[in-house]
Amino acid sequence: MKFSIKSENPEKQRSACVVVGVFEPRKLTDAALAMDKISNGYIGGILHSGDMEGKTGSALVLHNVPNTLCERILLVGLGKEGEFGDKGYRDAVRTAFKTLHETGAADAALFLTGIPTEKRDNAWKISQTVIVAMESIYRFDRLKSKVEENKPRLREVNLGIMNSGNQAELAANEVAMQQGLAIAEGMNLAKDLGNLAPNICTPTYLAEQAAGLAKTYKLKVTILEEKDMENLGMGSLLAVARGSRQPAKLVVLEYWGRAKKDKPVVLVGKGITFDTGGISLKPAAEMDEMKYDMCGAASVLGTITAIARMRLPINLVGIIPTTENMPGGNATKPGDVVTSMSGQTIEILNTDAEGRLILCDALTYAERYDPETVIDIATLTGACVIALGHVATGLLSNDEELAEELMHASSQAADRAWRLPLWDDYQEQLKSNFADIANIGGRAAGTITAACFLSRFTKKYRWAHLDIAGTAWKSGKEKGATGRPVPLLTQFLVGRTMKKTL
Repeated sequence: MKFSIKSENPEKQRSACVVVGVFEPRKLTDAALAMDKISNGYIGGILHSGDMEGKTGSALVLHNVPNTLCERILLVGLGKEGEFGDKGYRDAVRTAFKTLHETGAADAALFLTGIPTEKRDNAWKISQTVIVAMESIYRFDRLKSKVEENKPRLREVNLGIMNSGNQAELAANEVAMQQGLAIAEGMNLAKDLGNLAPNICTPTYLAEQAAGLAKTYKLKVTILEEKDMENLGMGSLLAVARGSRQPAKLVVLEYWGRAKKDKPVVLVGKGITFDTGGISLKPAAEMDEMKYDMCGAASVLGTITAIARMRLPINLVGIIPTTENMPGGNATKPGDVVTSMSGQTIEILNTDAEGRLILCDALTYAERYDPETVIDIATLTGACVIALGHVATGLLSNDEELAEELMHASSQAADRAWRLPLWDDYQEQLKSNFADIANIGGRAAGTITAACFLSRFTKKYRWAHLDIAGTAWKSGKEKGATGRPVPLLTQFLVGRTMKKTL
Protein backbone atom coordinates (compact mmCIF):
# COMPACT_ATOMS: atom_id res chain seq x y z
CA MET A 1 0.00 0.00 0.00
CA LYS A 2 1.37 3.39 -1.01
CA PHE A 3 0.93 6.44 1.23
CA SER A 4 1.27 10.17 0.59
CA ILE A 5 0.52 13.35 2.53
CA LYS A 6 -1.23 16.30 0.93
CA SER A 7 -2.32 19.63 2.30
CA GLU A 8 -5.64 19.88 0.48
CA ASN A 9 -9.32 20.25 1.23
CA PRO A 10 -11.57 17.18 0.90
CA GLU A 11 -13.99 18.72 -1.60
CA LYS A 12 -11.14 19.01 -4.14
CA GLN A 13 -10.31 15.29 -4.09
CA ARG A 14 -10.82 13.23 -7.24
CA SER A 15 -10.37 10.06 -5.23
CA ALA A 16 -12.29 6.83 -5.42
CA CYS A 17 -13.27 7.49 -1.81
CA VAL A 18 -13.00 10.39 0.64
CA VAL A 19 -13.10 9.38 4.30
CA VAL A 20 -14.47 11.82 6.90
CA GLY A 21 -15.66 11.48 10.49
CA VAL A 22 -18.96 11.93 12.29
CA PHE A 23 -19.32 12.38 16.05
CA GLU A 24 -22.31 11.17 17.99
CA PRO A 25 -25.05 12.36 17.65
CA ARG A 26 -24.71 13.21 13.92
CA LYS A 27 -22.08 15.95 14.40
CA LEU A 28 -19.90 16.46 11.34
CA THR A 29 -16.17 17.06 11.61
CA ASP A 30 -14.63 19.98 9.68
CA ALA A 31 -13.82 17.77 6.70
CA ALA A 32 -17.33 16.28 6.71
CA LEU A 33 -18.81 19.78 6.93
CA ALA A 34 -16.82 20.82 3.87
CA MET A 35 -18.23 17.88 1.92
CA ASP A 36 -21.72 18.60 3.21
CA LYS A 37 -21.47 22.22 2.14
CA ILE A 38 -20.42 21.48 -1.42
CA SER A 39 -23.20 18.88 -1.70
CA ASN A 40 -25.81 21.43 -0.53
CA GLY A 41 -26.54 19.61 2.71
CA TYR A 42 -26.87 16.16 1.18
CA ILE A 43 -24.78 14.44 3.87
CA GLY A 44 -26.59 16.15 6.72
CA GLY A 45 -29.88 15.11 5.19
CA ILE A 46 -28.81 11.46 5.06
CA LEU A 47 -27.77 11.57 8.71
CA HIS A 48 -30.96 13.23 9.89
CA SER A 49 -32.99 10.57 8.09
CA GLY A 50 -31.54 8.14 10.65
CA ASP A 51 -29.01 6.25 8.54
CA MET A 52 -26.13 6.98 10.95
CA GLU A 53 -25.69 8.36 14.46
CA GLY A 54 -21.90 8.47 14.56
CA LYS A 55 -21.40 5.67 17.08
CA THR A 56 -17.97 4.10 17.44
CA GLY A 57 -17.45 1.31 14.93
CA SER A 58 -20.19 2.46 12.58
CA ALA A 59 -19.62 3.37 8.93
CA LEU A 60 -21.71 4.48 5.98
CA VAL A 61 -20.70 4.56 2.31
CA LEU A 62 -22.38 7.20 0.13
CA HIS A 63 -22.24 6.98 -3.67
CA ASN A 64 -22.68 9.75 -6.23
CA VAL A 65 -22.87 12.58 -3.70
CA PRO A 66 -23.99 15.75 -5.57
CA ASN A 67 -21.31 18.25 -6.70
CA THR A 68 -18.37 16.16 -5.39
CA LEU A 69 -15.38 15.02 -7.44
CA CYS A 70 -14.96 11.68 -5.66
CA GLU A 71 -16.73 8.45 -6.49
CA ARG A 72 -17.89 7.81 -2.94
CA ILE A 73 -17.74 9.23 0.58
CA LEU A 74 -17.13 7.06 3.63
CA LEU A 75 -18.55 8.37 6.89
CA VAL A 76 -16.85 6.88 9.96
CA GLY A 77 -18.45 7.00 13.41
CA LEU A 78 -16.22 8.54 16.09
CA GLY A 79 -18.42 8.16 19.17
CA LYS A 80 -18.92 11.00 21.63
CA GLU A 81 -16.65 13.97 20.99
CA GLY A 82 -15.82 14.47 24.67
CA GLU A 83 -14.62 10.88 24.96
CA PHE A 84 -12.58 10.77 21.75
CA GLY A 85 -8.95 9.87 22.45
CA ASP A 86 -6.12 7.55 21.39
CA LYS A 87 -8.22 4.40 21.34
CA GLY A 88 -11.11 6.19 19.63
CA TYR A 89 -8.81 7.44 16.90
CA ARG A 90 -7.23 4.05 16.24
CA ASP A 91 -10.66 2.40 16.28
CA ALA A 92 -11.94 4.92 13.74
CA VAL A 93 -9.00 4.30 11.42
CA ARG A 94 -9.45 0.54 11.82
CA THR A 95 -13.15 0.87 10.91
CA ALA A 96 -12.29 3.07 7.95
CA PHE A 97 -9.88 0.56 6.42
CA LYS A 98 -12.10 -2.44 7.14
CA THR A 99 -14.93 -0.70 5.26
CA LEU A 100 -12.68 0.52 2.46
CA HIS A 101 -11.53 -3.04 1.81
CA GLU A 102 -15.17 -4.06 1.43
CA THR A 103 -15.64 -1.53 -1.37
CA GLY A 104 -14.08 -1.53 -4.81
CA ALA A 105 -12.00 1.58 -4.09
CA ALA A 106 -8.42 1.36 -5.36
CA ASP A 107 -7.42 4.64 -3.71
CA ALA A 108 -8.71 6.78 -0.86
CA ALA A 109 -8.20 10.17 0.76
CA LEU A 110 -8.45 10.08 4.56
CA PHE A 111 -9.37 13.22 6.46
CA LEU A 112 -9.22 11.87 9.98
CA THR A 113 -5.84 13.19 11.10
CA GLY A 114 -7.23 16.71 11.47
CA ILE A 115 -9.73 15.62 14.12
CA PRO A 116 -8.59 17.14 17.45
CA THR A 117 -7.22 14.53 19.85
CA GLU A 118 -5.95 15.58 23.27
CA LYS A 119 -2.14 15.80 23.45
CA ARG A 120 -1.69 14.24 19.99
CA ASP A 121 -0.41 16.11 16.95
CA ASN A 122 -0.90 15.28 13.30
CA ALA A 123 2.43 13.45 13.17
CA TRP A 124 1.26 10.99 15.84
CA LYS A 125 -2.02 10.42 14.03
CA ILE A 126 -0.28 9.92 10.69
CA SER A 127 2.10 7.33 12.13
CA GLN A 128 -0.75 5.47 13.82
CA THR A 129 -2.86 5.60 10.66
CA VAL A 130 -0.10 3.99 8.62
CA ILE A 131 0.45 1.24 11.21
CA VAL A 132 -3.26 0.43 11.47
CA ALA A 133 -3.66 0.54 7.69
CA MET A 134 -0.81 -1.91 7.19
CA GLU A 135 -2.27 -4.17 9.87
CA SER A 136 -5.55 -4.21 7.92
CA ILE A 137 -3.92 -5.81 4.87
CA TYR A 138 -1.67 -8.26 6.71
CA ARG A 139 -2.36 -11.84 5.71
CA PHE A 140 -0.47 -14.99 6.60
CA ASP A 141 -1.29 -17.45 3.85
CA ARG A 142 2.12 -18.67 2.78
CA LEU A 143 1.48 -22.17 4.13
CA LYS A 144 -1.83 -22.62 2.30
CA SER A 145 -2.04 -24.49 -0.98
CA LYS A 146 -4.58 -21.99 -2.34
CA VAL A 147 -4.17 -18.28 -1.63
CA GLU A 148 -7.30 -16.24 -1.02
CA GLU A 149 -8.18 -14.35 -4.18
CA ASN A 150 -10.45 -11.61 -2.85
CA LYS A 151 -7.63 -9.55 -1.41
CA PRO A 152 -8.20 -5.82 -0.76
CA ARG A 153 -8.02 -3.67 -3.88
CA LEU A 154 -6.93 -0.55 -2.00
CA ARG A 155 -3.49 0.43 -3.26
CA GLU A 156 -3.01 4.17 -2.59
CA VAL A 157 -3.89 6.24 0.45
CA ASN A 158 -3.66 10.01 0.62
CA LEU A 159 -3.47 11.33 4.18
CA GLY A 160 -5.17 14.69 3.88
CA ILE A 161 -4.23 17.62 6.08
CA MET A 162 -6.63 20.58 5.78
CA ASN A 163 -5.24 24.11 5.65
CA SER A 164 -1.66 23.22 6.55
CA GLY A 165 1.03 25.24 4.80
CA ASN A 166 3.57 25.00 7.62
CA GLN A 167 6.71 23.47 6.09
CA ALA A 168 8.11 22.33 9.43
CA GLU A 169 4.86 20.52 10.21
CA LEU A 170 4.76 18.96 6.76
CA ALA A 171 8.34 17.71 7.24
CA ALA A 172 7.46 16.24 10.66
CA ASN A 173 4.43 14.55 9.11
CA GLU A 174 6.59 12.99 6.40
CA VAL A 175 9.03 11.64 9.03
CA ALA A 176 6.09 10.24 11.00
CA MET A 177 4.75 8.48 7.92
CA GLN A 178 8.12 6.85 7.23
CA GLN A 179 8.40 5.81 10.88
CA GLY A 180 4.94 4.27 10.68
CA LEU A 181 5.94 2.30 7.59
CA ALA A 182 9.16 1.10 9.25
CA ILE A 183 7.30 -0.01 12.39
CA ALA A 184 4.70 -1.79 10.27
CA GLU A 185 7.45 -3.62 8.37
CA GLY A 186 9.05 -4.70 11.64
CA MET A 187 5.69 -5.84 13.00
CA ASN A 188 5.01 -7.84 9.85
CA LEU A 189 8.32 -9.67 10.20
CA ALA A 190 7.59 -10.42 13.86
CA LYS A 191 4.11 -11.68 12.93
CA ASP A 192 5.41 -13.85 10.10
CA LEU A 193 7.99 -15.50 12.34
CA GLY A 194 5.45 -16.06 15.12
CA ASN A 195 2.82 -17.46 12.78
CA LEU A 196 5.12 -19.92 11.04
CA ALA A 197 4.69 -23.58 11.94
CA PRO A 198 7.23 -24.74 14.54
CA ASN A 199 8.57 -27.45 12.24
CA ILE A 200 9.64 -24.60 9.93
CA CYS A 201 10.57 -21.85 12.38
CA THR A 202 13.30 -23.72 14.24
CA PRO A 203 16.34 -22.20 15.98
CA THR A 204 18.29 -22.75 12.76
CA TYR A 205 15.59 -20.93 10.77
CA LEU A 206 15.70 -17.95 13.16
CA ALA A 207 19.48 -17.81 12.76
CA GLU A 208 19.07 -17.85 8.97
CA GLN A 209 16.56 -14.99 9.13
CA ALA A 210 18.98 -12.95 11.23
CA ALA A 211 21.73 -13.63 8.70
CA GLY A 212 19.39 -12.48 5.93
CA LEU A 213 18.65 -9.23 7.76
CA ALA A 214 22.36 -8.69 8.27
CA LYS A 215 22.93 -9.00 4.53
CA THR A 216 20.01 -6.73 3.62
CA TYR A 217 20.85 -3.93 6.05
CA LYS A 218 24.63 -4.43 6.29
CA LEU A 219 24.61 -5.50 9.94
CA LYS A 220 27.09 -7.65 11.80
CA VAL A 221 25.79 -11.11 12.67
CA THR A 222 27.30 -13.72 14.99
CA ILE A 223 25.78 -17.17 15.45
CA LEU A 224 27.07 -19.26 18.34
CA GLU A 225 26.62 -23.02 18.12
CA GLU A 226 26.14 -25.35 21.09
CA LYS A 227 29.88 -26.04 21.29
CA ASP A 228 30.57 -22.30 21.48
CA MET A 229 28.00 -21.93 24.26
CA GLU A 230 29.49 -24.87 26.10
CA ASN A 231 32.92 -23.21 25.97
CA LEU A 232 31.37 -20.03 27.41
CA GLY A 233 29.81 -21.96 30.28
CA MET A 234 26.18 -21.43 29.26
CA GLY A 235 24.97 -24.44 31.24
CA SER A 236 21.56 -22.94 31.90
CA LEU A 237 20.69 -22.32 28.25
CA LEU A 238 22.04 -25.68 27.15
CA ALA A 239 20.04 -27.46 29.87
CA VAL A 240 16.84 -26.40 28.11
CA ALA A 241 18.12 -27.62 24.73
CA ARG A 242 19.06 -31.12 25.94
CA GLY A 243 15.72 -32.73 25.11
CA SER A 244 15.56 -31.48 21.53
CA ARG A 245 17.10 -32.81 18.33
CA GLN A 246 17.15 -29.26 16.98
CA PRO A 247 20.47 -27.58 17.85
CA ALA A 248 20.27 -24.47 20.00
CA LYS A 249 21.70 -21.17 18.75
CA LEU A 250 22.72 -17.86 20.25
CA VAL A 251 22.15 -15.22 17.58
CA VAL A 252 23.67 -11.73 17.82
CA LEU A 253 22.86 -8.87 15.44
CA GLU A 254 24.71 -5.55 15.71
CA TYR A 255 23.53 -2.24 14.25
CA TRP A 256 25.98 0.64 14.64
CA GLY A 257 24.33 3.93 13.73
CA ARG A 258 26.72 6.05 15.80
CA ALA A 259 30.39 5.98 16.74
CA LYS A 260 31.32 2.70 18.41
CA LYS A 261 32.48 4.57 21.50
CA ASP A 262 28.80 5.22 22.27
CA LYS A 263 27.40 2.44 24.43
CA PRO A 264 24.70 0.37 22.72
CA VAL A 265 21.19 -0.50 23.77
CA VAL A 266 20.93 -4.29 23.93
CA LEU A 267 17.66 -6.14 23.26
CA VAL A 268 17.50 -9.76 24.43
CA GLY A 269 14.62 -11.81 22.99
CA LYS A 270 13.43 -15.20 24.25
CA GLY A 271 13.48 -17.62 21.32
CA ILE A 272 11.81 -20.86 22.40
CA THR A 273 10.59 -22.00 19.00
CA PHE A 274 8.32 -24.58 20.60
CA ASP A 275 7.61 -25.15 24.27
CA THR A 276 6.18 -28.49 25.34
CA GLY A 277 7.10 -27.70 28.93
CA GLY A 278 9.76 -30.40 28.79
CA ILE A 279 9.46 -33.11 31.45
CA SER A 280 6.97 -30.79 33.24
CA LEU A 281 4.70 -31.35 30.26
CA LYS A 282 2.03 -28.80 29.42
CA PRO A 283 -1.66 -29.76 28.99
CA ALA A 284 -2.60 -30.74 25.43
CA ALA A 285 -5.24 -28.03 25.02
CA GLU A 286 -3.91 -25.09 22.99
CA MET A 287 -0.36 -26.44 23.15
CA ASP A 288 -0.08 -25.55 19.45
CA GLU A 289 0.11 -21.91 20.55
CA MET A 290 3.46 -22.62 22.14
CA LYS A 291 4.97 -21.95 18.73
CA TYR A 292 4.53 -18.31 19.82
CA ASP A 293 7.04 -18.76 22.64
CA MET A 294 9.67 -17.21 20.36
CA CYS A 295 7.79 -13.92 19.93
CA GLY A 296 10.35 -12.13 22.09
CA ALA A 297 13.02 -13.10 19.59
CA ALA A 298 10.71 -12.14 16.72
CA SER A 299 10.15 -8.70 18.25
CA VAL A 300 13.91 -8.14 18.47
CA LEU A 301 14.33 -8.95 14.78
CA GLY A 302 11.31 -6.79 13.94
CA THR A 303 12.63 -3.84 15.93
CA ILE A 304 16.08 -4.06 14.36
CA THR A 305 14.38 -4.13 10.94
CA ALA A 306 12.46 -0.94 11.76
CA ILE A 307 15.54 0.82 13.12
CA ALA A 308 17.70 -0.22 10.15
CA ARG A 309 15.05 0.89 7.67
CA MET A 310 14.90 4.32 9.35
CA ARG A 311 18.70 4.44 9.60
CA LEU A 312 18.30 5.65 13.14
CA PRO A 313 21.45 7.18 14.68
CA ILE A 314 21.77 4.75 17.56
CA ASN A 315 23.86 1.72 18.48
CA LEU A 316 21.73 -1.38 18.92
CA VAL A 317 22.58 -5.02 19.63
CA GLY A 318 20.04 -7.84 19.49
CA ILE A 319 20.77 -11.09 21.32
CA ILE A 320 18.53 -14.10 20.71
CA PRO A 321 18.97 -17.31 22.71
CA THR A 322 16.91 -19.88 20.79
CA THR A 323 16.05 -23.54 21.28
CA GLU A 324 13.12 -25.91 21.58
CA ASN A 325 11.97 -27.17 24.98
CA MET A 326 11.19 -30.85 24.49
CA PRO A 327 10.85 -34.01 26.62
CA GLY A 328 13.25 -36.83 25.87
CA GLY A 329 15.70 -39.30 27.32
CA ASN A 330 18.36 -36.62 27.63
CA ALA A 331 16.01 -33.83 28.76
CA THR A 332 16.60 -31.86 31.94
CA LYS A 333 14.61 -33.17 34.92
CA PRO A 334 12.95 -31.39 37.84
CA GLY A 335 15.55 -31.39 40.60
CA ASP A 336 18.55 -31.02 38.28
CA VAL A 337 21.10 -28.36 39.21
CA VAL A 338 22.91 -26.47 36.44
CA THR A 339 25.59 -23.79 36.38
CA SER A 340 24.87 -20.59 34.45
CA MET A 341 27.41 -18.53 32.52
CA SER A 342 27.52 -16.13 35.48
CA GLY A 343 28.69 -18.96 37.74
CA GLN A 344 25.46 -19.00 39.74
CA THR A 345 23.93 -22.43 40.21
CA ILE A 346 20.24 -23.03 39.53
CA GLU A 347 17.94 -25.74 40.86
CA ILE A 348 15.41 -26.52 38.15
CA LEU A 349 12.17 -27.27 39.98
CA ASN A 350 10.00 -26.94 36.89
CA THR A 351 11.28 -27.49 33.34
CA ASP A 352 8.39 -25.40 32.01
CA ALA A 353 10.02 -22.32 33.55
CA GLU A 354 12.61 -22.54 30.78
CA GLY A 355 12.49 -19.02 29.36
CA ARG A 356 14.35 -17.54 32.29
CA LEU A 357 16.97 -20.30 31.97
CA ILE A 358 17.93 -19.30 28.43
CA LEU A 359 17.58 -15.58 29.12
CA CYS A 360 19.89 -15.55 32.13
CA ASP A 361 22.87 -16.74 30.08
CA ALA A 362 22.05 -14.29 27.29
CA LEU A 363 21.84 -11.47 29.85
CA THR A 364 25.28 -12.42 31.14
CA TYR A 365 26.59 -12.53 27.56
CA ALA A 366 25.26 -8.97 27.07
CA GLU A 367 27.86 -7.67 29.56
CA ARG A 368 30.59 -7.90 26.91
CA TYR A 369 29.00 -5.00 25.03
CA ASP A 370 29.30 -2.68 28.04
CA PRO A 371 25.67 -1.71 27.35
CA GLU A 372 24.03 1.57 28.20
CA THR A 373 20.75 -0.29 28.71
CA VAL A 374 19.52 -3.85 28.36
CA ILE A 375 15.89 -4.80 27.74
CA ASP A 376 14.75 -8.39 27.57
CA ILE A 377 11.49 -9.34 25.88
CA ALA A 378 9.84 -12.66 26.64
CA THR A 379 6.58 -14.60 26.64
CA LEU A 380 7.61 -15.53 30.14
CA THR A 381 4.69 -16.19 32.50
CA GLY A 382 1.06 -17.21 32.36
CA ALA A 383 0.76 -15.21 35.57
CA CYS A 384 1.19 -12.02 33.53
CA VAL A 385 -1.89 -12.94 31.49
CA ILE A 386 -3.86 -13.38 34.71
CA ALA A 387 -2.61 -10.05 36.06
CA LEU A 388 -2.90 -7.85 32.96
CA GLY A 389 -4.95 -9.85 30.45
CA HIS A 390 -4.23 -9.33 26.78
CA VAL A 391 -4.12 -5.53 26.93
CA ALA A 392 -0.85 -4.55 28.59
CA THR A 393 2.69 -5.89 28.57
CA GLY A 394 4.22 -6.38 32.01
CA LEU A 395 7.18 -4.08 32.75
CA LEU A 396 9.72 -4.55 35.52
CA SER A 397 13.02 -2.74 35.90
CA ASN A 398 15.94 -2.11 38.22
CA ASP A 399 16.12 1.54 37.10
CA GLU A 400 13.43 4.19 37.68
CA GLU A 401 14.42 6.44 34.78
CA LEU A 402 14.48 3.54 32.32
CA ALA A 403 11.08 2.34 33.49
CA GLU A 404 9.62 5.82 33.02
CA GLU A 405 11.14 6.04 29.53
CA LEU A 406 9.54 2.75 28.54
CA MET A 407 6.18 3.74 29.99
CA HIS A 408 6.29 6.99 28.02
CA ALA A 409 7.21 5.09 24.86
CA SER A 410 4.33 2.67 25.41
CA SER A 411 1.91 5.59 25.65
CA GLN A 412 3.34 7.32 22.60
CA ALA A 413 3.26 4.11 20.57
CA ALA A 414 -0.23 3.09 21.71
CA ASP A 415 1.39 -0.21 22.72
CA ARG A 416 0.37 -0.44 26.35
CA ALA A 417 2.62 -1.57 29.20
CA TRP A 418 2.10 -1.57 32.96
CA ARG A 419 4.77 -1.54 35.60
CA LEU A 420 4.94 -4.16 38.34
CA PRO A 421 7.19 -3.99 41.43
CA LEU A 422 10.60 -5.61 41.67
CA TRP A 423 11.10 -5.42 45.41
CA ASP A 424 13.71 -7.52 47.18
CA ASP A 425 10.93 -8.93 49.38
CA TYR A 426 10.00 -11.25 46.50
CA GLN A 427 13.51 -12.70 46.21
CA GLU A 428 12.82 -14.86 49.26
CA GLN A 429 10.54 -17.06 47.14
CA LEU A 430 13.49 -18.14 44.97
CA LYS A 431 15.55 -19.67 47.76
CA SER A 432 16.87 -23.19 47.18
CA ASN A 433 18.22 -25.73 49.66
CA PHE A 434 20.54 -27.17 47.03
CA ALA A 435 21.66 -24.34 44.71
CA ASP A 436 22.17 -20.59 44.67
CA ILE A 437 18.67 -20.03 43.29
CA ALA A 438 15.55 -21.97 42.29
CA ASN A 439 14.04 -21.37 38.86
CA ILE A 440 10.51 -20.88 40.21
CA GLY A 441 9.10 -19.16 43.27
CA GLY A 442 5.66 -20.73 43.54
CA ARG A 443 2.29 -19.57 42.19
CA ALA A 444 2.12 -16.28 44.10
CA ALA A 445 3.41 -13.25 42.13
CA GLY A 446 4.75 -15.49 39.36
CA THR A 447 5.50 -12.66 36.96
CA ILE A 448 7.42 -10.75 39.61
CA THR A 449 9.45 -13.70 40.88
CA ALA A 450 10.38 -14.57 37.27
CA ALA A 451 11.73 -11.05 36.86
CA CYS A 452 13.46 -11.33 40.24
CA PHE A 453 15.22 -14.42 38.91
CA LEU A 454 16.44 -12.48 35.85
CA SER A 455 17.50 -9.53 38.01
CA ARG A 456 20.16 -11.77 39.61
CA PHE A 457 21.98 -11.68 36.26
CA THR A 458 21.64 -7.94 35.51
CA LYS A 459 23.58 -6.33 38.36
CA LYS A 460 26.14 -4.68 36.05
CA TYR A 461 23.82 -2.51 33.94
CA ARG A 462 20.47 -0.73 33.69
CA TRP A 463 17.87 -3.32 32.82
CA ALA A 464 14.19 -3.73 32.08
CA HIS A 465 12.08 -6.81 31.47
CA LEU A 466 8.99 -6.92 29.23
CA ASP A 467 6.68 -9.89 29.81
CA ILE A 468 4.63 -10.21 26.61
CA ALA A 469 2.87 -13.49 27.42
CA GLY A 470 -0.52 -11.78 27.16
CA THR A 471 0.17 -9.46 24.24
CA ALA A 472 2.36 -11.34 21.73
CA TRP A 473 -0.48 -13.26 20.10
CA LYS A 474 -4.25 -13.67 19.93
CA SER A 475 -6.18 -16.88 20.38
CA GLY A 476 -9.50 -18.06 19.00
CA LYS A 477 -10.97 -16.97 15.68
CA GLU A 478 -8.34 -14.25 15.25
CA LYS A 479 -5.45 -16.50 16.25
CA GLY A 480 -2.15 -15.00 15.21
CA ALA A 481 0.90 -13.04 16.30
CA THR A 482 0.33 -9.33 17.04
CA GLY A 483 3.79 -7.94 16.33
CA ARG A 484 3.92 -6.39 19.79
CA PRO A 485 6.00 -4.90 21.36
CA VAL A 486 7.80 -3.75 18.18
CA PRO A 487 5.98 -0.35 18.31
CA LEU A 488 6.94 0.20 21.96
CA LEU A 489 10.59 -0.76 21.46
CA THR A 490 10.95 1.27 18.27
CA GLN A 491 9.38 4.32 19.89
CA PHE A 492 11.72 3.93 22.85
CA LEU A 493 14.73 3.93 20.53
CA VAL A 494 13.40 6.86 18.48
CA GLY A 495 13.02 8.76 21.76
CA ARG A 496 16.61 7.92 22.61
CA THR A 497 17.86 9.41 19.36
CA MET A 498 15.82 12.58 19.94
CA LYS A 499 17.46 12.97 23.35
CA LYS A 500 20.89 12.63 21.75
CA THR A 501 20.19 15.48 19.32
CA LEU A 502 18.87 17.91 21.95
